[in-house]
Amino acid sequence: MGKNLSEFPVQYIKGVGPRRAKLLNTLGIKTAEEALYSLPYRYEDRKNIKKISALGYGQLETVIGKVVAAEIIKLPKRNMKLFELTVSDGSGLVKGKWFNQPFLKKNFEVGQEVILSGVVKRNPYWGIGFEFDNPEYEFVTDDGDAFIHTARIVPIYRTTSGLSERQLRTIMFNLINTCIKEVHDHIPDEILIRNNFPGITESILNSHFPESGTDIDSLNSGASIYQKRLYFDELFKFELGLSVIKRGKEIDKGIAFSSDGVLVRKFLGALKFKLTSAQQRVFEEILHDMRRPHPMNRLLQGDVGCGKTVIAVMAMLTAAECGYQSALMAPTEILAGQHYINIHKMIEDTGLNICLMTGSKNILRGEREALRCDIASGKINIVIGTHALIQEGVEFKNLGLAIIDEQHRFGVMQRALLRKKALNPDILVMTATPIPRTLSMTLYGDLDYSVIDELPPGRRPVITRLFNAGQKEYIYRAIAEETKKCRQVYVVYPVIDETEKTNLKSAIIGKEALEKIFPKLKVELIHGRLKPQERENIMASFKKGEIDVLVSTTVIEVGVDVPNAAMMLIVHAERFGLSQLHQLRGRVGRGGSQSYCFLLMYEPVSEDAKRRLDIMVKSSDGFKIAEEDLNIRGPGEFFGTRQAGMPDLKLANIIRDARLLDTARKEAFALIDKDSELNSFPDLKNGLEMFWKGKIELFKTG
Repeated sequence: MGKNLSEFPVQYIKGVGPRRAKLLNTLGIKTAEEALYSLPYRYEDRKNIKKISALGYGQLETVIGKVVAAEIIKLPKRNMKLFELTVSDGSGLVKGKWFNQPFLKKNFEVGQEVILSGVVKRNPYWGIGFEFDNPEYEFVTDDGDAFIHTARIVPIYRTTSGLSERQLRTIMFNLINTCIKEVHDHIPDEILIRNNFPGITESILNSHFPESGTDIDSLNSGASIYQKRLYFDELFKFELGLSVIKRGKEIDKGIAFSSDGVLVRKFLGALKFKLTSAQQRVFEEILHDMRRPHPMNRLLQGDVGCGKTVIAVMAMLTAAECGYQSALMAPTEILAGQHYINIHKMIEDTGLNICLMTGSKNILRGEREALRCDIASGKINIVIGTHALIQEGVEFKNLGLAIIDEQHRFGVMQRALLRKKALNPDILVMTATPIPRTLSMTLYGDLDYSVIDELPPGRRPVITRLFNAGQKEYIYRAIAEETKKCRQVYVVYPVIDETEKTNLKSAIIGKEALEKIFPKLKVELIHGRLKPQERENIMASFKKGEIDVLVSTTVIEVGVDVPNAAMMLIVHAERFGLSQLHQLRGRVGRGGSQSYCFLLMYEPVSEDAKRRLDIMVKSSDGFKIAEEDLNIRGPGEFFGTRQAGMPDLKLANIIRDARLLDTARKEAFALIDKDSELNSFPDLKNGLEMFWKGKIELFKTG
């Protein structure tokens, strides 16, 4: 063939052509290489050939015999034709029936030896005898052709309308026979030998058409050594790319911050609490990075309320003392505004200037221009903002530290854009969304990793309880008790207003109902459709204690800090994700009093939803909750938005293949340590660039 499989159109594979090529395109298969790596999603064991007399009803069975009759039967009541094949092996008869496929008759002749595979049924009229509906068939010939559809472990592929399972399997068989010699192993031999992996051609062959004796259960669970080899290749290229990115940052020239820590000591002296040992440890890790002459690239992870913002402020003070600006980017205007208010209070005695830069239409054009000038001149030391920081032409005089909060809302590309605002500033990424280690290795493999795994002393776990619709009176009494103690309450709804489609309780109707139930309480409503300034005013009133009950959608999910709020009611809790429920719960329990989170569910409740709610009641550990959430939802849905700048994993599953991911990471990083440009492995380098193509430039040229 002599073709580059990654560029060879699937149209030219035997049995495809232009029409079927379009159908394959809908399955994400455009090239021969993409077809080779489109593995079966399950396998059927059709290799055990049985005597017809020994067949069992309801079982997937395979028989071999001679054609004794091939007839087309008209079915007048159903206005269709039935093709009926009768086969005998000497022990009995079995019929194969194909509805509305009379053209099949020309394929069969009496006396011809055939193999049939299918689920065995009784004759519906006689109640006895054996039948197959639409069985797979194969002809027994003397020319030694391999069986494709029967008498073996048969691959089952995901297909599409207009392309039958049988047609797709034949295409795959032809493809492998035509192209397998063109596949080359790019993984270094020493890695394959060290991990006992088979060769690439052997692995592709046996993942599509497994050899006799392969365990069917291991194939269907994705655990055969051949499948694992292909999963490893994908994970290895993924981790290799992250390793190249990380290595490139490590050798880049950066800022070596060398402050005496005067501002940090002054800041710590003014705090009303002491740092936890975890906070101290993490700040030392960050300070160590900042002092090095290479850019910091660190992920700071910690559960809700563990004190990440304090650490971020200490890092910004360190940068300011050395004459550099800092920027903190948050995903929403509410969170950016919250950070601005909190950090402004924290640093008001330091003499530093701080500003808020968002895309809000409420900021006048002249005011925005003045802010830009102050940032460009260096007058502003700390800039807090949304993605407006990277989108609206904001120029810094000397940006030294960029902090990204709630990183799962952003991606590699956004990090790269923020980095371009200066010459290799230090990057600190923060998230309060606990991320299981397997996932953090995948999503943040180009970053170093710090965890604040300790809550401040005196923080009591939030008591979480589950209620059904018939127990609302108890909840109302509890709200009345809390507000009598001058404490505040959140009530969270899944939607702003009711629609016929969802039939969910809404925030607007909920507010009206609560005002009737509690006529003496001040009840207010906040949601995403309000203008940013309106939302800020409502949150400011709630924080001052002027609102007793704040009815909300999930706009309060992150960053809102009201210590006097001691109770949260989540309505339709069964409709929320596990990590989202945990984030919402994190809005209470921030003061000294015991706090509560009530989960109100409405039937019907799915098994997954029951599992989520049960976990919430039993655990307050964000990392345990995140692991469970990952197991329930799977990696594809764990984050609401896709990670920008990340290649797709089409074969590997980071839950199922967690150990393989760990191995791939170790091997990838070890290889880049030896050969950072992969000059000794040109084929691997080319394959790696193809894998990451269009995502991010791995190797700088020129």
